[in-house]
Amino acid sequence: MSFFEEISPEMDRYLESHASSEPDILKRLRKETFRKTTQPHMISGYQQGRLLSILSKMLQPKNILEIGTFTGYATLCLAEGLKKDGKIITLDVNQELAYLPRKYFEESVFSNQIDFRLQDARDFLADNKTLFDLVFIDADKENYVEYLALIKPHLRSGSVVLFDNVLWYGKVLEENPKQKATQRIKELNSLIAQDEDFENLILPLRDGVNLMRMK
Repeated sequence: MSFFEEISPEMDRYLESHASSEPDILKRLRKETFRKTTQPHMISGYQQGRLLSILSKMLQPKNILEIGTFTGYATLCLAEGLKKDGKIITLDVNQELAYLPRKYFEESVFSNQIDFRLQDARDFLADNKTLFDLVFIDADKENYVEYLALIKPHLRSGSVVLFDNVLWYGKVLEENPKQKATQRIKELNSLIAQDEDFENLILPLRDGVNLMRMK
């Protein structure tokens, strides 16, 4: 089975049953996401969530940036590793859905460390001078290349960046893709691989995560 084919439900259950359990608040958020949103597959989900949690705990970041909040599942996973005086800024533009992440952020033990903003990430990055220890990008794929350029000045040596959905259901193997999102993701992956300021690896987890570290 190639890595971009859908994994069997049996294997998926096996992987989850042999991973650390997710906190109860995440279980409830995941269920509500599937009940109340039209595209619940956009949630980071169990396995990716544990990856984000472990990476954050390893790095113990003071400043995290997330571009693309959706319902806040990944936000809460990333917050698990924050320093006590740390903060995660999470950006989204979906005003209609904002009630759902806000609800869980307020309930979370990390409520005072989460800064949820309804703001275009490009505007935020142009105006903000913060250096981030950890960045997770899971938003509009057509702007991925622009995000890469914009976040680079906000990184220091050792900063970690993750771009989600970089395999794009296997469409990155298309030689001449017609879909703009596919074109941009292919361009992003090539730019990262050629950028000597980063070391990177694409993890074939779910729809692919490009894991990068600034040298």
